[in-house]
Amino acid sequence: MKKVIFVICYLMIVVSCKQKNNASDDSEKTKSEAEKKVSKRDYSINATNAYSDIFFDSLQLEESIVSKNLSDTLSRRMRSFYNARNFQFAWFDSKGLTYQAFNFWNLHEYYTTYSNDQSLNDKSLKNKMNFLVADENINVNGSDKNFIKTELTLTEHFIKYLLTNYKNGEIKRKEMERFIPLKKQDALFIADSLLTKKHKDNKYYSDVNEPYKLLKVQLQKYFTIVKNNGWTMINVKSGLLKKGTSAPEIRLLKKRLEISGEMPAGDSTDLFTDGLENAIKIFQKSHGFSATGIVTSDLLKELNVTALQRLQQILINMDRMRWVFNHTEGNLIEVNIPEFILHVYEGKKEAFNMPVVVGKEGHNTTIFTGNLNQVVFSPYWNVTPSIIAKEILPAIEKNPNYLEKNNMEQTGEDENGLPVIRQLPGPKNSLGKVKFLFPNSYNIYFHDTPAKDLFNMDRRAYSHGCIRLSDPTKMATYLLRNQKEWTQQKIDEAMNAGVEQVVRLKAAIPVLITYYTAWVDANGVLNFRGDVYKHDAEIMRKMFL
Repeated sequence: MKKVIFVICYLMIVVSCKQKNNASDDSEKTKSEAEKKVSKRDYSINATNAYSDIFFDSLQLEESIVSKNLSDTLSRRMRSFYNARNFQFAWFDSKGLTYQAFNFWNLHEYYTTYSNDQSLNDKSLKNKMNFLVADENINVNGSDKNFIKTELTLTEHFIKYLLTNYKNGEIKRKEMERFIPLKKQDALFIADSLLTKKHKDNKYYSDVNEPYKLLKVQLQKYFTIVKNNGWTMINVKSGLLKKGTSAPEIRLLKKRLEISGEMPAGDSTDLFTDGLENAIKIFQKSHGFSATGIVTSDLLKELNVTALQRLQQILINMDRMRWVFNHTEGNLIEVNIPEFILHVYEGKKEAFNMPVVVGKEGHNTTIFTGNLNQVVFSPYWNVTPSIIAKEILPAIEKNPNYLEKNNMEQTGEDENGLPVIRQLPGPKNSLGKVKFLFPNSYNIYFHDTPAKDLFNMDRRAYSHGCIRLSDPTKMATYLLRNQKEWTQQKIDEAMNAGVEQVVRLKAAIPVLITYYTAWVDANGVLNFRGDVYKHDAEIMRKMFL
């Protein structure tokens, strides 16, 4: 009997131990699986090579996770995000908000304003970001708890936004962590990693972002060009390269255009032929020049931009395309600032486009998204305080009759004692005969203009920030096409009435203001444009070795 009891006890102990071991194994397995979902901390990132120049302590992330009682999924994602960055700031550098912070906040604001999902609404964050976006002279201290709090809250919202708006697998965790560059790297290395990365589930972010996907195809082309040593610089005075002439540089020009794809292969002569003229026209059109076929000094500068610089430009713009909401149906108005063109889309099809004038450097047109919901005929121009202070008041000092001469009037004073001035509707009005409003905190809108000559220029950055339309009548007619009472005759009369009239659209239309210096157009052609506001130059300095 004692022997039986001993055996039973022994078996119970063995089973118990096995259960404990199995439980321990399961626990270790669960822990191991969780660890696989967190990127290892990248200690190779330091103050000399980091994308941002400020860092914070990892303990501050843990304190934030605990104080907010974040879910395991979100906590794990946050740890992984900052491990990959070695706890450098993502949304700030020492000079203020990063370019990606502006882009994400614009996307965030549009989503929380116009979607039914209010889970990302955070009044405190909104007030803080509105202040930071408006302040151009911020000095950020990496140890400042307020900046750390804003940084971590933005990351929390960023992760929530992606998890809400993309299906499982469309954006991988490690891919999400690289939406904001981590450190300075060789452009070829970055391109190679984007081009060769394979996913087991065969799901790729490029499949849900068409502009990004099209540009990625061109990345492969320019990766190959750079690996093959690019192209030779053409050092010659533009006047020597004329149709019908011969020169060794013409052969170089043909080879240059053959490599980038405008010139068919096979012509290695020194003669400036019809084929070369046509290739130049193709190049001019895809680089924002009038297609004249004439080699100018400005054209030579574009031709002599290195293949590596073009590769970097493609990478920068692929990054930008991550921060634009995915539009697949309904109407959309898009203005690409460096292109100086407004596009109107119906679904994925372009209905029409028109030249525009954008803000000159120092009066940059802001990149943002809004909803166009009002047409204002015969508008007043309510002059902004900065223009009043910097331009109108000095003009009044020189000529006391300045306001009367320019059909302006003072309607009061603001809280700072600055006069409130507006320009009356009429032929001299700077906004022309109509303006189009999409409410935003930047005071930017579309409008007509009496200065029509600027639309004949290739580079059209001349405004104080608002966007001037070359054909505002066409825009008004299109926007009001479903409001039958607004016939063409009535629109023309309202534009010339001299009395302001506000018309609300029955259905608002999204407006997207972008800054693409490289993109693939509707015809499948790769386009490049100049860096109007030097945004590319700043990112290149921070992103590439």
